[in-house]
Amino acid sequence: MKVKIDRELLLGILENAKTLHPKETILLLRGKVKKGEIMIKELVIPPLATYGHGFTTFPLAMLPMDFSIIGTLHSHPSGSLNPSTADLNHFFGKILMIVAWPYEPHMVAAYNRKGEKLDVEITS
Repeated sequence: MKVKIDRELLLGILENAKTLHPKETILLLRGKVKKGEIMIKELVIPPLATYGHGFTTFPLAMLPMDFSIIGTLHSHPSGSLNPSTADLNHFFGKILMIVAWPYEPHMVAAYNRKGEKLDVEITS
């Protein structure tokens, strides 16, 4: 499976992560799954999100019923693009994306529920 994200959207995500650094950020990904591709179209800021040093969270009970939310994205100020056990245990949706320090376009990865890395294509 391949994940597609627009360059401008990704740059906005990276800027958000830079702004909160060294705390982690978290965003919800809105998009579509079609013919083996996941297309990220928009971001949603989760209500009542907590941004911390080494963690970020939000109360799932506060989310509206929105079936267009297909996953989450959060940052790793440590520079690691690998999901932690906690990341995989709190998986929400179809994908987990991670952006890592120094928050450049090549510092992005996506994973499925099993923790398997997915291809990420940055579109223009």
